[in-house]
Amino acid sequence: MTDGSTGGIPHQPSSGLPSAKSWVGTYGVPLTGPGSVPEWAKTTPDFGDNRHRGVFGEEFIRMLATAANLDVTRKERDRVGVDWQLGHAGRRGTRRYPAIEAQVKCTSSPDVREDHIRYALKVKNFNQLAGADYEMPRFLFLVLAPADPFAWSHATEDRLHLSHAAYWLCLHDQEPLPLDNRSATGTRTVHIPRANLLTVDSLHDLFAEDYRDLVAL
Repeated sequence: MTDGSTGGIPHQPSSGLPSAKSWVGTYGVPLTGPGSVPEWAKTTPDFGDNRHRGVFGEEFIRMLATAANLDVTRKERDRVGVDWQLGHAGRRGTRRYPAIEAQVKCTSSPDVREDHIRYALKVKNFNQLAGADYEMPRFLFLVLAPADPFAWSHATEDRLHLSHAAYWLCLHDQEPLPLDNRSATGTRTVHIPRANLLTVDSLHDLFAEDYRDLVAL
């Protein structure tokens, strides 16, 4: 079912989601004080910067896709707004080998509302996802990470815990924006339903015919 206001097709049930207030305090000011920074981090000048956060977001998606037993291919040159291509194992070149593409963003300062997340997407990036003139479905994957890079992961003998979560958005039911000198450097705020949580199961759901019917195959 198409919902142009949020771009989730179809939506997962929204019951059971934590309130927006419960997310307050998990972003913003880093939690780690100056005295607790380990020596190895002091000699890594790029630790926790925007580029480091972006790589963490992409690897977060790769971990989920690998756990879902999907083939994951990295686009080394991001010229068309695609970071990862995900596919099922099967016979190449047929509908038995479905594939999707994803543009990955990672933020530590999300605007989390009760049932959705507001995210300011650059117009260029919006247009790389919107519309139907694509060979395969495209999605925005938004990873929410703590502001403190030391809180991104926690490893024990039992598990590897990554914080916090990732969400998906489909924009094929929306029209690309006209570009002029003003809008070329502007942003378009998108609403990502919090029901669109990325999990092993929901990643497989994105290969549904509903999304493939939205693009010009």
